[in-house]
Amino acid sequence: MLMESPWSRTLAGQPALGSGAERTRTTSMRDVEMFTEITGDRNPIHYDLELATASPFGGLIVQGGVTTGLLNAVVAEDLPGPGTVFLETNWRFLKAVQVGETITASVKVEHVRDDKPICKLETLVRNGNGDVCVVGTATTYTMPLSRRVEGLLER
Repeated sequence: MLMESPWSRTLAGQPALGSGAERTRTTSMRDVEMFTEITGDRNPIHYDLELATASPFGGLIVQGGVTTGLLNAVVAEDLPGPGTVFLETNWRFLKAVQVGETITASVKVEHVRDDKPICKLETLVRNGNGDVCVVGTATTYTMPLSRRVEGLLER
């Protein structure tokens, strides 16, 4: 008897080993302010231009959560796709991202479980010059989601 793959109940299906996805955006002071509103992180390195310019960063930087937040979008929207959440992340921050800098977050599938909708991903965030800002791995779980199609409930 063949068992149905748990991936068949996910919206995007089972990702292929080695497949990848990426998203790009330009950071802004609004990102910093919204992140502060959510978390309360008011570190002056994000707000005090004079202090930040005199620091090793050379200017205002966005919070690390803004930088890695783009990885959340790639995982939840693109690969593995809708219904995906992080089970574990292991990230190293190698270079700060300045306010106004363009970054690209990418993921690549390193391992896919057949018995559960779980993946291990290589994760990377680069700036517009191609410098690595964040590098690491993430383990994800993709839950089955139902959707309505032409008035019918489809799994």
